[in-house]
Amino acid sequence: MDKDYAERVLIVGVELATDSIDIENSMDELEELVYAAGGLVISRIIQRRTSIDPAYFIGRGKAREIKNYCEELEVTTVVFNDELSGAQLRNLEEVIDHKIVDRTNLILDIFANRATSKEGKLQVRLAQLKYRLPRLVGFRDYLSREGGGIGTRGPGEQKLETDRRHILREIDYIEKALETAKKARDIKRKRREESNLPIVALVGYTNAGKSTLLNKLIEMDGEYDISKKLFTYDMLFATLDTSLRRGRLPNGQAFLLTDTVGFVSKLPTHLIEAFKGTLEEVQYADLLLHVVDASNEDLDIQIKTTDGILEELGVLNKPIITVFNKMDRVDMSNLVFESRYVDKRIFISSKMMTNLDKLLYMIQENLPQKYRDVKLLIPYDEHDLTSYFLENYDMDHMEYKENGTELGFNINQMDYERYSRYIIG
Repeated sequence: MDKDYAERVLIVGVELATDSIDIENSMDELEELVYAAGGLVISRIIQRRTSIDPAYFIGRGKAREIKNYCEELEVTTVVFNDELSGAQLRNLEEVIDHKIVDRTNLILDIFANRATSKEGKLQVRLAQLKYRLPRLVGFRDYLSREGGGIGTRGPGEQKLETDRRHILREIDYIEKALETAKKARDIKRKRREESNLPIVALVGYTNAGKSTLLNKLIEMDGEYDISKKLFTYDMLFATLDTSLRRGRLPNGQAFLLTDTVGFVSKLPTHLIEAFKGTLEEVQYADLLLHVVDASNEDLDIQIKTTDGILEELGVLNKPIITVFNKMDRVDMSNLVFESRYVDKRIFISSKMMTNLDKLLYMIQENLPQKYRDVKLLIPYDEHDLTSYFLENYDMDHMEYKENGTELGFNINQMDYERYSRYIIG
């Protein structure tokens, strides 16, 4: 990142006695978010309080101190580690006299920059509008500019002086457009279900290595297509849009891998709600891989955060394998986590491809679909069915008989029941 072009940012956090998250680690994460948004953190301020000030969040006196810091350090933007109300936002702007951005708006800003699909852009725009609607009076002149920097960007950004009725009309329009997109997604999902291929969804904290793991697993398929590789980068929210790729299990069975948007602590409610359309793909998965960055000091918080969102999505009843990733960066003896949140587990390194073969066997063993060895005789005039089996399974035996093609392989239960009339022996 070229520092000459970065916004100079002061980050501010409040620590309460009731907080369960370590404030320093939370501020480190906020700094990473600022970097992901294109900003440069110059300094940080942490205030320890017994309660939040309802008018100024940090109190008027502290706000005046921050104003002085901004002038001394030539700061352009102040980013708070929590979500601010419209009144707090307005009051802080009046005292500090600099651009104020809260954690929610910062994450929305990153999402606005990273969303690439039409649906993803609509989801982000919807979340932005719902966030800004009750805060219109709190935003100052800088928010009327298009693309004015951190906290002011977004696809199809419009001037925020636009009246409330116009914003409500736009929200209604976007919700209808997303409903149309959902219908199209339902059609695609139905086609996938008809293919009988099991679906494995990767979930977890942002930057835990989900996209890298997906790339490595599909590389292990002999028919790997490099054009299907996902973009990866060591940055929070490097990828946003859901991706779907085909992999292959050790028994030759093809399966589908789907990546999902990463989670983060204090993930804005607006985003969880807006991205439920995309996240509902998790609800249709047969198995979840909960990917955890084993090298992160706050891995327990990350596990609980993901667990909470999965509970909200109603998918904790699905088979879940907790995948402790990046083990090349951590000593196994120093790895500590709450076992009550973790049942089936495996320790891997996607980067070094450590234990990925074992992970594939775990996926195979924990998918609800069961497999059995069979021999089928497919009539020659049903060559499409023969092609289906050859494409989706590894053959142990294949022989051309007088009245059809004899195939021997390990078949899943669904296909076994559907094509039982072809079974011989």
